[in-house]
Amino acid sequence: MDEQDDQHSETPDSSELTLVYIAKKLKEAQALEEVLEAAGVEYHVEPDTYRGGIIFAAERIGAFFYVYPDDVARAHEVLLGNQYKPYRIGD
Repeated sequence: MDEQDDQHSETPDSSELTLVYIAKKLKEAQALEEVLEAAGVEYHVEPDTYRGGIIFAAERIGAFFYVYPDDVARAHEVLLGNQYKPYRIGD
């Protein structure tokens, strides 16, 4: 196993992280990854399910973006500055 594999093998405990965004499409997730990386925001992304649709409600899979609690304000600032609506509890 090389050094790069070591960096990606440890996944943070999701209880330590705060959800800041749910990307509903792959292109949206990829674009957001570029934005966060360019801004130097450390993040974790993983697939998960969410409920979508009003008339035809269904469970769908999205890319859930998480950051450490100390980075939430900075992540929200970056998201808003790039026309993304941050996830907030109750949304």
